[in-house]
Amino acid sequence: MKDKIIAKATDLFLKLGFKSVTMDDIAGEMCISKKTIYKYFCNKEILIEESTTMAHKEVHQLIDSIVAENHNAIEENFIIRKMFKEMFKAGDTSPLYQLKKHYPEIYQQVMKREIDDCNSCFRQNIEKGIEQKLYRNNLDIETYVKFYYYLIFSINENTRSEVEAQKLELKALEYHTRAMATVEGIIELEKQLQNIHN
Repeated sequence: MKDKIIAKATDLFLKLGFKSVTMDDIAGEMCISKKTIYKYFCNKEILIEESTTMAHKEVHQLIDSIVAENHNAIEENFIIRKMFKEMFKAGDTSPLYQLKKHYPEIYQQVMKREIDDCNSCFRQNIEKGIEQKLYRNNLDIETYVKFYYYLIFSINENTRSEVEAQKLELKALEYHTRAMATVEGIIELEKQLQNIHN
């Protein structure tokens, strides 16, 4: 039951927001009593902590499965972006923005967790792109990893609207890719951008 509550809460938090979803809402959606929820979680903050942990695991499992499909480095980034877009398509407000505003301590925990995993994903992607001759081979990889990390997280934590955040993320991905790309990389980037606009 505990895992079912976390799964439902995670779904509602990501769609409707951490602040606006109440314990009553979760109980109502699951057709259980609020007392049942409190049996496992003494307050909403604990449930949010567990939900963000679950979301983190799910996201990184999905990223790993996309990477395992062995797309080229640029296409891989666009597929991962699409996955995020589909995960958060119902939300009005960016989940990270809400966490930072209403639950700053949990937000700090989330960021600590994300730093290592995201930097590792970005690093692997750049190394793969260099190997595939889509990115230049003289890149200072650590600097580009940092730049992209700061760009993406700054957008998500400072942009209230999820739709606006997604538009800016696409611009950031294009900016990041153009900064690293070889001529072949630019051709692949234009192809991916064309796919989105079609």
